[in-house]
Amino acid sequence: MHYPSVLLIYILLVGSLTAHEKPTPFLSEQLQEFPSVRDLALGVNEAYFTVQSPLGEVSVIMVSRKIRNKWRKPKIASFSGSYSDLEPFLSDDGKRLYFASNRPVAVDSTSVKDYDLWMVERESIKSKWSAPINLGSPVNTEHNEFYPSLTLNGNLYFTSDGPNSKGKDDIYFSLRKDDAFETPISLGDSINTPEYEFNAFIAPDESYLIFTGYNRPDGLGSGDLYISFRESDNTWTKAATLGDKVNSKYMDYCPLVDTKSQTLYFTSRRSDVEFRPGGFTDTETLLKELNKASNGQSRLYQTHFKVHK
Repeated sequence: MHYPSVLLIYILLVGSLTAHEKPTPFLSEQLQEFPSVRDLALGVNEAYFTVQSPLGEVSVIMVSRKIRNKWRKPKIASFSGSYSDLEPFLSDDGKRLYFASNRPVAVDSTSVKDYDLWMVERESIKSKWSAPINLGSPVNTEHNEFYPSLTLNGNLYFTSDGPNSKGKDDIYFSLRKDDAFETPISLGDSINTPEYEFNAFIAPDESYLIFTGYNRPDGLGSGDLYISFRESDNTWTKAATLGDKVNSKYMDYCPLVDTKSQTLYFTSRRSDVEFRPGGFTDTETLLKELNKASNGQSRLYQTHFKVHK
């Protein structure tokens, strides 16, 4: 698919975000008690996300289910809790969930390793998840693999810090062929740089890619979300920032787009905590300010998102 004017598409994209459509917290009530929440995978009446300790020593995938139009109290996912797990991604039919983990590959081992990409599967969305399955070579290596995202036809995009990376972290692509993944390749210079590129969401039809670029010259500071479009010759357009209607001066990362509802979900460490004039005179007011949804801790956000072609 060819996009004659990426700049025009970009302006239409961020220009369509009105003031009331600026990012707002998602699942803030259900996630308030957790110190750090990141990543999101949405299925039919279920949401998977990662809960971490402030410094990341603990990382567990949890699930909240929507019953009678209300999101319920999160529980630890059946396949998580024993090792460091993060970054869930649900297949379109909800029968496979991919994630990153440092769990041992051998079932009889308890030794953690670098991060690999794993998968659990189920017969239907009402069935139980299988035991985790390592995606194996050539996707997984002796280096770290993170943040899986798949197209409708099964092609895989992910982050790796392997020696073939152009920088510290790169975004890789692996073609799905004959029910197996082919050797991953690092995406081109229009996306990857000598610095950090990570947490890429690939559109289901593979028409665009949204990812985090860290501390880029055109960014707002820390991590910012960028978009790139796939050309008819399978190259990618130069990535453009999503701008200040989505990004903040804080860390913005882990994008997910629900194309049906035209909603962009992402993680942010933004803060609007303020020291009020005159200070604080009672504990209740202080705690209310410290514990507001946007207080600098990793939290999930949502905003209207539509790509105009």
